[in-house]
Amino acid sequence: MAFLDRIVTGAALCLLGTGIAQAQDVTLRIGHVETPHSTTHVMLEAMAEAVAAKTDGALALQIFPQSQLGGQREMTEAVQFGALDATAGPVAFMGGFNPVASIMDIPFLYPANPDKAQAIRDAGFADAFCESFNELGVTCIGLYPNGTKQFTSNAPITRPEEFSGQTFRVMESMVLVEAFKSLGVTAVPIPFGELYTALQTGIVDGEENPLDTIYNMKFFEVQEHLTLSWHGAIENVILFNPAVWTGLENSHRAAITEALEETIPGMIAHKAAAGEASLQKIRDAGLTVRQLSEDELAQFRAVMFPAGRDAFLDRAGDKGTAIFEIYQAAYDKVMN
Repeated sequence: MAFLDRIVTGAALCLLGTGIAQAQDVTLRIGHVETPHSTTHVMLEAMAEAVAAKTDGALALQIFPQSQLGGQREMTEAVQFGALDATAGPVAFMGGFNPVASIMDIPFLYPANPDKAQAIRDAGFADAFCESFNELGVTCIGLYPNGTKQFTSNAPITRPEEFSGQTFRVMESMVLVEAFKSLGVTAVPIPFGELYTALQTGIVDGEENPLDTIYNMKFFEVQEHLTLSWHGAIENVILFNPAVWTGLENSHRAAITEALEETIPGMIAHKAAAGEASLQKIRDAGLTVRQLSEDELAQFRAVMFPAGRDAFLDRAGDKGTAIFEIYQAAYDKVMN
C-alpha cells in the first residue's frame, strides 16, 4: 500500500474514532519501525492486552510493526496531521522534529544502573521531556527506555585516551559528533544500513549500539573489541494525535497510561535478557569484552558528558536549557 493510501485510510479511521468517543468499541492504530521480535513490539502487544482487559474489550490497540505504516518521520507527521492514531518512535529519530529530543544524545546521561536510570526518569525528567512534544501537534503519553549503547572497535577502547585517532560511526547528531570529538575521535554519520560494510572495509574503526543490535546486525563479525560502557540512552516516546487522545473517554485514557506504566518493568527485563543473550553470543564469537569499572565510567563521563551537554545547549535554545535543568535536578536527586 502506498504511503498516500495509508494516510487516506488512516485519516478516515481517525475521523471515525474522534466522532465515536462515546461509543462502546474503539480501535486505535499504533505504528512503529521495529521488528515483530523487538522489545518495543513485545511491549506494545502486552500493553494492548492490558488495555483490552482494563476496558472489558471496549478499547483495542492495533499494533503495526516494521514500518508497515511508513518510516518514523512519515508516521510522526501522520500522527501530527491526524492520519494515524499513534506511533511509538525512537527519540533518536526526532531531533529534527523536536530539538529538545537531542538531549538523549548526550553520553552518560543516565547511570549504568537501570534502577537509578528509571528513578531519574521518574523524578520529573520523563514528564517534562514528554511535555516538550505537546506543542508540536502531538500528545506524548510516555517515555520508555529501549536499550543502552556500548562501544565496539577494532582497537582497544577501555580508556579515553585509547579512542584518540580513531573514526567512529554515529547517528546524525552534532551532540554525538562533539561528544566523540572530546575523545579525539572523528565521528562520521553513516546510514545504519551501510555500517556493516563501513566496518568491514575500514572506513570506520568502531561504532556504538545496544548489545542486541550489535549481535543481530552481525557487527561483531567485523569488530575485535567490545567495551561495556552503558553510555548512550536509547529512549522511545509514544505519541498520539491530540484530537484522538482528547476524544477518548477518561477511563480509556487512564487505561492506556496505566497499561504503559505497568508494562515498562517487563519491557526493561525483556531488553536486558536480549542484551545478555547477545553478549554471550558475542563472547562466544571471540571478541575481547571488557566491562568498565565505576572509576573508568566516571573518567569517560567526565570527558564526554560536558562536550555533549554544551553541544546540546548551544543548539536547543531556551527550551533546551529548561529541560536540561529539570534533568540535572532529577540526576542530582537520585545520585547525590
